[in-house]
Order: sequence, then C-alpha cells, then structure tokens
Amino acid sequence: MNTRALAAQVLGRVLGEGQSLATALPLALEHASPGERGLLQELCYGVCRWQPQLQFLLDRLLARPLAPGEQAVRGLLLAGLYQLWHLRVPEHAAVTETVAAVRPLHKPWAAGLVNAVLRNALRRRAELETRIEADAAARAAHPCWLLERLRRDWPDDWPAIVDANNARPPFTLRVNRLRFEREEYRQRLATAGYTAGLAAVETALTLATPADPATLPGFAEGWVSVQDTGAQLAAPLLEIHPGQRVLDACAAPGGKTGHLLECAPDLDLTALDRDAVRLERVRDTLARLRLGARLIAGDARRPADWWDGAPYDRILLDAPCSATGVIRRHPDIKLLRRESDIAALAGRQQALLTGLWPLLRPGGLLLYVTCSVLRAENEQVVAAFLAAHPEAREQPIPADWGHAAPRGRQILPGEGGMDGFYYAVLGRQTVAPEAEPCWPAC
Repeated sequence: MNTRALAAQVLGRVLGEGQSLATALPLALEHASPGERGLLQELCYGVCRWQPQLQFLLDRLLARPLAPGEQAVRGLLLAGLYQLWHLRVPEHAAVTETVAAVRPLHKPWAAGLVNAVLRNALRRRAELETRIEADAAARAAHPCWLLERLRRDWPDDWPAIVDANNARPPFTLRVNRLRFEREEYRQRLATAGYTAGLAAVETALTLATPADPATLPGFAEGWVSVQDTGAQLAAPLLEIHPGQRVLDACAAPGGKTGHLLECAPDLDLTALDRDAVRLERVRDTLARLRLGARLIAGDARRPADWWDGAPYDRILLDAPCSATGVIRRHPDIKLLRRESDIAALAGRQQALLTGLWPLLRPGGLLLYVTCSVLRAENEQVVAAFLAAHPEAREQPIPADWGHAAPRGRQILPGEGGMDGFYYAVLGRQTVAPEAEPCWPAC
C-alpha cells in the first residue's frame, strides 16, 4: 500500500481514536514494503513530534475545518506539511506523492483539497513562518497546557526541555555485565561495524546511528538490551545485595527487572504488573536474558489480592505517569496527554506508594521512579507521602547527574544524553519515631 496513505491511517487512529503510536504503527509496518518502512516511521513520528506546529499551519490553510470523521485526511495533510517544513523531500515530490496517497484512502474528493492546501502552503511560506514565530505554542511545537507547566516548574530550563523534546533520541544500550564488561562489548560492536560511544552510566553505550536490535552482536543471547541511560540508574540506586527479596512493581516491559537481575542474579525477585498481557513482555525479556523471576499479575494498590505476607528488602516502584520526560521517544504524548490527567496520575501514584509501603521491611528501601518532569507527579507526591508516614525517611542521592529537588532528584530531558527521570529513595526506619510532645501552647 502507498506509504503516505499508511501513515495517514496510522495518524488518523492517533488523532481520532486516541491510539498510541506503539499500538497503531506496528500493523501498518507489516503492510509496508521493507524499503518504505523507514519513511513510514519517519512520517508518523515526525508528524506527532511537530503536530502542534503543523496543526497551527493547517488551521490557517483550510477554508473550513475538516469533518470530525475525516481524521485520515487530516493525518495526510499534516504529513504533507511535515515533508515541506521538516524533511528534505523536494517540494514537487512532497506535493505529488501526498496527493497520490488520496486514492488508496478511497477519498477521491480530498485530492483537490490536499493539492490546494500544500501548494498554498508553499506560496505563503514566508508569511506562515512569521506567524509561527509569533505564536509560542506553535514555535515550541508543544500544547499550550504543557508549555505553561514546563515554564512554571522549570523557569530557567524550559527552553532546553522543549528543544530536547523535539530532538531525535539517542540509541542507547545496556551491556549485560554478567556476560561482558562495557569496553569488551564495545569492541564486539566495532568488529560488527557499529560505532558506539561511552555514556554516563558504566553499563551504557550509545550507538552513533540507530539499528535494529536483532542485528546487534549477541542480542538474542542476552548480551545487551536497549535502554535509556537514565533508566539504567534505577538498579544501582536500590543498593541490592545477593539473596535479597525484591519487588519490581509496575514491571512491564521488564527493562529494569532484567537490570536488577544482571546486578544480582540470585535475587528473590517478584515482577508485578496489573496487565497480564504486558507481563508477557517481562517474561520474554527475562527469557532472552536467561534470567528468572516470579511473575504476578496484580494491582500494586491492592496487595491483599496477591501478596504472600513476607516483607521485601527492596521495592522498585516505576510509577505510571504522564511520560513527559520521554516525549522525544514517544512524541504522540503531545497529542494523547491532557492537563486533566496530571491530578489523576498523582492520585494514583500516591495510592501505589501507600499500597506498597506496608510490604517493605523495617530497614528496607523503596525507590520511587517516574519518567515525568512535572513536579506534581514527583517531589510533591513524595513530600505528601513523607508527611503522612513518619516512619519513612528520604535517603540522600549523592550524584553529579540531574538536579537536586526539595525531595529526590530530577533529570531533565537531554541532560547527559538521558531521558527525563525522577528518582527518590525512601527508607523505612527500624523503630517507629516517638510522637512529638504537644505543649499547651499548641
């Protein structure tokens, strides 16, 4: 099928049905010819990355809005504008090929519209560029609500966050140190024709150009995994020791689960996720790494449904969040996330902390992690939890990465080549603190 038409269908599902690219794109890739899959992926990711700007252009080029049911046509128009504004596709080819994609969509009425909109965009390019520069959301290619949140939470850093979100992400690997030291595996990559640089974490390598993971030396044998450098900080922060009983809550797809076991393969580790289908991805990940764990489908907020009553020495809570720290990897977040989601997510994060805390033994550690850059999901959640649990203590994170927050530590997207992550280490005291005396003046 026509590649641009496939992209339009994928984008229509994202724009109209709220599907994620991770859901909508794989089936389309199966229908694309091998030589066209790169273009298909580029169009889908690129349109999502620049959608606030592209939609701004489209709104000024359409005489009247498209009908709500014409999301595939909308996706095709955005793909055409993306080619003209952000790709090195010759202008005549971008217009001609995008118009030709109307036929496989079975929308013959749209051919004239697509042709007129794209040619009008070329004629008015200088004017439209000026209008983009005058509009903050269009210039930044971020929805207004998110742009305002970033400005409020990070008044000195928000421009850099915006730039990082709009950039292409690095392709980073985690070397399995049960098999190889980093430099040894780097040499194997070089022998196979790959160039890799050292990243900020001792297990991390960054490829000069992205690659199909299946083609990497020893990938099928578990020598290496694809994982952002910032995500590779989680396992070391938990300070695990052989034989400890560890819970990886919200574990899917299993990247951090595998890293924990690579650090200490004889852990008594339970990987928990509420989604049984996604839990199968954890099983597949561990099978490839030749590692084992106990897998349980269950809700971390309701441990009575699945917990055996034995406390854990360590708990990793990789909490569901807005994912605003990984927009460069998942640009459809700009389209799918709403400001109203943030308060609901913070409430869920608080419920997860509250549900899991009784499962931690005295003297144990719980690591709270999100891939968000919003304070409402990070330090504010941890501060509220600590205020409600006097037996909990924040443990310092001595590090030269990220920013020290009032509670925990925040990495902003792009810093040290990393995605945006928040980390807070919480320790449970072995003895409950005595109540503070209340003097008459209280």
